[in-house]
This record gives sequence, C-alpha cells and structure tokens, in this order.
Amino acid sequence: MRKDLREDIEKLKKEKKAVILAHNYQIPEIQDLADFVGDSFELAKISKSLEGRLIIFCGVRFMAETTKILSPEKKVLLPSDTAGCPLAEMVKEKDIIFLKEKYPDAWIVTYVNSSAGIKALSDVCCTSANAVKVVKNIPAQKVIFIPDKNLGWWVKKNVPQKEIILSEGYCYVHQGFSLQDLERVNALYPEAEILVHPEAPPSVLEKTNFVLSTSGM
Repeated sequence: MRKDLREDIEKLKKEKKAVILAHNYQIPEIQDLADFVGDSFELAKISKSLEGRLIIFCGVRFMAETTKILSPEKKVLLPSDTAGCPLAEMVKEKDIIFLKEKYPDAWIVTYVNSSAGIKALSDVCCTSANAVKVVKNIPAQKVIFIPDKNLGWWVKKNVPQKEIILSEGYCYVHQGFSLQDLERVNALYPEAEILVHPEAPPSVLEKTNFVLSTSGM
C-alpha cells in the first residue's frame, strides 16, 4: 500500500474516531491497517466494548450485520456493498418458513455465517467453535441445521442421539479441498499435524488430526 494512501486513511480514521475491524481472511495490507483482526464473531464481540461509535468492518455483509446486531448503537460501515458470502446466500427466508412448516417440532439452528434475516427466523445461532455444544444442549430432539452441510455433518457425527436435518449450503472455498489434496501435502510433510475447518467436506474431516474453528486454529 502506498505510504500517502495509508497516511490519508489513518488521518481520516482519527478525524472520524473510527475503528477498523478486519477479518483474518483479509489481505496483509488491510490487516496491517486494522485496529483489530480476528474471526467474524470475535470481532463482533469486540465491537461491544469499543468507545468509538463508527466501525469500519473489512469483511463480508453478514459479518457487518452481526456486529450491528451486537452493537445497535454504533454505525457499522461495510467498505464494499458487493462483499457477500456465497454460503450465506444459499439459504433464503422463504426456505426457513417452509422448513418450519414441514418440521414444526424441530429447532432451526443457524450457523453465524448467515444473513440477519435468516438469524431472525431461527431458534438459536451458533459458531463453528460451539455448534456441537449448542446442538447437544438444546431441548429439541429434531434439529434443522443451516446453511452449511459440512459443518452440519460434523455436528451430526458428534451428536448421534439427535435427528439432524441438513441443508445443501456450502462454502465453495472449503468445498474445494479434496482428500487427494490432503494426501499429497501429507506425503510431503508426514510429521506435520493436519488442522481442518469443519466447513471442509466429510472425506477431509475424517482424515484430519484436528477439526477446529478459525479462532481455534
């Protein structure tokens, strides 16, 4: 990043008393500018304790929405109005209404990687770090897990005592990891530990040393 551009951003941030939050998927130049870097829910929680009333969230739309939900008194700006998450967009509000009618005795458990509208129609929300714990401890025996089918599969594997209905959503980046990729890298570094996010396909999750959330990694 050009020095003059960085100086302009720092000056404007000071004038507006703004705080920059950056998801750890952002490029290094953006992370270097940020006041806080972390996963989406971690940053949303941090926003609650900030004195500044203006938050610039360098991430995708659902992350900024979650931050606004937890800090309604603050103004949250998303630098790009096209910064969407394909996974979050794979489930629509009409889909939730249909599922509620089809399975009236089921709880809707929604992964935080979803829109504010979807969260509002859900019974409970979870993160990749606590999804298993949440599903295990809610009173419902029948659960509809949305929108990520791979994280849902991981929850289903770890909570076999409950009936868990999965949706068909997925993160196209994590979905792209294959067992062949894993075996190839493992052959190059046989002593390395394998850490995988639960949004990866089941074939990969079954062969890893650790299944961890972003913050867990």
